[in-house]
Amino acid sequence: MRSQVYDTIPSKLRRDIEKIGHDIAIARRKRRLTITMMTERVGIHKNTYFRVEKGDPTVSFGIYAMTLFVLGLADRLGDLVDARRDDQGLLLDEQRLAKRIRPKKDPEPL
Repeated sequence: MRSQVYDTIPSKLRRDIEKIGHDIAIARRKRRLTITMMTERVGIHKNTYFRVEKGDPTVSFGIYAMTLFVLGLADRLGDLVDARRDDQGLLLDEQRLAKRIRPKKDPEPL
C-alpha cells in the first residue's frame, strides 16, 4: 500500500528528496563503497537503503542523516535550519519589534 506522503508532498519537494538520494548514490560510488558496506555501516536493511538512493520521502530523516554520516557529509546537517540564515524568520522578528520604546515609570517612594 502506498503512503499518503506520495499524494500530499509537493512535487518540488519530492524532486529535491530524489536529488538527495541520487547524490547519495554518487557519493557512495565515488568512495567505492558497496551497498552491502553501506547497509552494514548505517545499520539498515538492503531494501531500505535502495529506497534511500531512490529518494523515497517515507524513509526516516534519521536514516538519511546516518547515511550522510557514513559518507562523511553529516557536518552540513547542523546548518540546514540555522536561525542566523533564516531570512524569513529574521524579517518576522524585525516586524514584531515595538514601534516606540517608553521608559518605565519609577514607582513612587513610600
